[in-house]
Amino acid sequence: MKKTVLLLALAIPCILTASAQKKTNGTVYIEHPAINVVSAFEKATVQGDSAKIAGFLTDDFKSYNGTTADLALPSADKKAYLNTILHYSRDLDYFAIEPLPGSYPDALEYAKDNKNGDIVVQSWILLKGVHKTTGVKLDAAAQRIYYVTKDGKIKRIINYSNGKVIDEIFSSFANRTNGKIYNHHDNINTARKAIYAWEKGDIDQYMSYYSDDVQFYDINSEWGKTRTKAEEKANIQQFMSHFEIKSIDMIGYPDYLEYEMDNGREVLSWWKFNLIRKSDKKAISLPMHLSMGFDENGKIISESAYYSEALLSKK
Repeated sequence: MKKTVLLLALAIPCILTASAQKKTNGTVYIEHPAINVVSAFEKATVQGDSAKIAGFLTDDFKSYNGTTADLALPSADKKAYLNTILHYSRDLDYFAIEPLPGSYPDALEYAKDNKNGDIVVQSWILLKGVHKTTGVKLDAAAQRIYYVTKDGKIKRIINYSNGKVIDEIFSSFANRTNGKIYNHHDNINTARKAIYAWEKGDIDQYMSYYSDDVQFYDINSEWGKTRTKAEEKANIQQFMSHFEIKSIDMIGYPDYLEYEMDNGREVLSWWKFNLIRKSDKKAISLPMHLSMGFDENGKIISESAYYSEALLSKK
């Protein structure tokens, strides 16, 4: 009993200290007229109603990019903001502003340094649409902080968003290259050697061209499901127990794509697997497309196989 009392006595000062560190600075509302103002403003934005949008903004309105790295130009005035915001409705098909799933706006009425009685509305949204010229899909999350005056006007907006989608739209107005395409390359040689080792039933040699952490993807599998090197070896051994490979013929020629973006290396190849199903001796011609990713050392680190599994099954 004394031990319990002692623990409580020790805990009380901690609780009092924690309470003493808390101090309110206003009220947070889940429903508020200022939230309705923001909702109506976003609706006018989607409609592209320039007069209505302008009517929500004060004459001294300023907008800020919360993620800018250019502090020399920290804000845009009313005219500049209108010019920017109207591009969304003009340049996008299917333009919409929706709440970010699981979120809702808050209205904050600060007590300190708020002589004008402004309300701060925090809104988490999704900007959606398809750019009419480039076909780039916009499905971007953003946070907007609105400063709403007591008479229902918006005096300031701070926008936090990822500009990569907008950058992609601007980049898509001009043609540009993204690396080189080779019709002869050592990685193409590796892809051929691997497939022909499979044709000859030399699975250990086939697997030697792949890295230990390679991931195999099959178009007939569920999205995102891959196989390890050991799993793929077992899968091929099972395949060969059901099918005899008469030959594997190359269709056309492989392409090796060496990308500038993301430092990618990919061999694309097309094949015809000439098979005999052992159970009923049926001859099957199976078209297959392989996309093999390579590391800088020439090892295959990923493989995606595209073929029709239905051709292999009995009808």
